[in-house]
Formats: sequence, structure tokens, C-alpha cells
Amino acid sequence: MKRICKGLFPFLYCLILATVVAAQTDRPGCKDHPLFTRMDRFYLSYCRESKFDQMDFRDEKGRTVKVEGKLSYLEYRIQTGGFSPPSSLQIIRNFENAIRKIGGVKVFQSGTDNIWLKLEKGGNVFYVYVRAPHGETYYLTVVEKETMAQEVAADAQSLLSDIQSKGSASVYGIYFDFNKADVKPESEAALKEVAKLLQENPTLKVYVVGHTDNVGGLDYNLKLSKARADAVIRELTVKYKISPDRLKAFGLASLAPVATNKTEEGRAKNRRVELVEQ
Repeated sequence: MKRICKGLFPFLYCLILATVVAAQTDRPGCKDHPLFTRMDRFYLSYCRESKFDQMDFRDEKGRTVKVEGKLSYLEYRIQTGGFSPPSSLQIIRNFENAIRKIGGVKVFQSGTDNIWLKLEKGGNVFYVYVRAPHGETYYLTVVEKETMAQEVAADAQSLLSDIQSKGSASVYGIYFDFNKADVKPESEAALKEVAKLLQENPTLKVYVVGHTDNVGGLDYNLKLSKARADAVIRELTVKYKISPDRLKAFGLASLAPVATNKTEEGRAKNRRVELVEQ
């Protein structure tokens, strides 16, 4: 390198080359989002983060919905070096596979260069949008919405009070993965309170009713909400030894909302398990 850069013109060439190489390193202050590693040979050319912001997201039917929370926006560019860049489809498939490995799902895809993904993990919901207009550049936006802290945890006494006063009680704090009916481990605190309610009131019999928001088809959500109610009953009978004769499962999908389905906050309230006195 020293021999090449001797003389005025070679020196200027080397100076330009060094500037180009330096420009292909991560922008100061920028780093990858904790959920994802970057595509090989890409660097961060720009980033911004907001503690609370809004993003246009797509639901399963491709409709635009607003999501709010902690927002991270990252721009990646490929380094120069004479190698072939990946295709747009290769980039978005990379992110789809990555989120599936950690329990997330693909919500919607538009063409071969836009994909919307979702992950529910640890009581938080991550909304992910990846745009790859060409193989040299891609853009990653992640909105993290905290849900557990905003929901009122189940309490045996308050559940009993609601049942006595209006015949039913909504239970928040029972969690399922997106589009699945498996009860997640972080539901344990709420399930303990439901079990406590039934243990302290041995004559009480309830319908366990599953509710969803209106994302997805009604027929599908009717089956999903029933399957989730069945899953809750399995937890109560197997783990907490509640007699199955005291419980019966139903699924109402989005047919009995307690809030509007036009906002994420309203949809979160509608996704619930309800105890209805028999």
C-alpha cells in the first residue's frame, strides 16, 4: 500500500479509496435491533429511535392499521466490493425465517419487496416492517408495544365481584402466540387467580369464553377463540385440579367486543378470556 500511494496522483487515489471504505462502516450511534442480525456485507447508513411513535402496519388482509410504541428505524446499504447483491425477495425471506425461529409470524406480504411481521414475546408485541426496493438497500422498522403493564391483572376477589354484580368477568393476562391456542408461560399469574376463584367458591360453575379482535376471518376466529377457551380449561383442570364438570368452553371471536376494533388499544381489550356464570 505504501508503494502504491507514493506520488501525488496515487496519493489522491488512496485518499479517495480510504474515504469510500470509511463511508461503508456503521454510522456512529447506530446498531442492529436486538431481534435481528443484518444481512451479510451490509452496513448501517442511518438510524433513528423514538420512545413513542406511530407506524402504518398491514393486517392479514392488507388493510392499513396504526400501531404505536417504541419505534426503531434502520437503513442498511451494501458494501462495494465486486460481489453480487441479494435479491429483494431473498432479503425479506431472510427476515421472515428469522422471526419464525423466535416464535413470530408473517402477517402480510406485498410483492417481493415488502413484508410485515409480528412477534408476541415476554408480554410485548413487536410489529416489524421490512422494505427492500432492491438488493443494495433495505429498510427495517420495528415498533415495540408493551402490553402486560397496560392490562389489569386478574384478581380472584375482583373476578368474583364482577360475576356477582353482572354475571361475568373479563380476564386479562392470559396470553397466546399470534394465531395459536397454546397458553404462554407468562399467563401463570392470571390462571392462578382464576383457579383461586374457583377453589374458594366450590359451587361456582362458569363458561370459559374466548374472544378475539376482528383481525382475520370470522369463521377462523370462531374456531381460534373456542380452541383458546379449551386450552384455558385444560390448564385449570390439569395443573390446578379444577373439576371439568364446572367448566365449559365457548368461542365468540369478535362478536362481543368491549371496545372499538379500529385502534390497537381497543383490539387489545377485545382479545380476552371471559368467565360467565352458568
